[in-house]
Amino acid sequence: MAQRSSHAALSCADSYAATYSDFLMLAGRILLGWIFLASGWAKLGNIAGTTAYFANLGMSPPGLMAWFAGGFELVLGVALILGLATRYAAIATFIWVLVATVIAHRYWTYPAAQQGAQYNNFLKNLSIMGGALYVVVSGAGRYSVDAILTKR
Repeated sequence: MAQRSSHAALSCADSYAATYSDFLMLAGRILLGWIFLASGWAKLGNIAGTTAYFANLGMSPPGLMAWFAGGFELVLGVALILGLATRYAAIATFIWVLVATVIAHRYWTYPAAQQGAQYNNFLKNLSIMGGALYVVVSGAGRYSVDAILTKR
């Protein structure tokens, strides 16, 4: 049942959201999960570069952490895209991005020439955390592995 709009001018958007909610939830999960799928793939595809970056950040042991980060991000991406254990994946996403932000995107500690790019990464991560919280609340939707498993 669609909720009544808070304002008459919003009724079109409310109707659209109610009509296409399952598709929009799928699209949102794909968009949220894609960044982790791509990032994990890139980390694993350039493990030497990832290891060097992690060593530069002071992570120990950087090689092990590089493999773990790449693999974990792949798993998060797949889980979000497929809608598998979605709320747990979203909670893990929130925590993962929070930790990554604290470790790697403290833009104010970077040289002035790098602060702009790091600030953008910081803001991107805040947005991802917000999206993850929405997924925690809303769940996977009808087009998901979770929905298929629930029907059994």
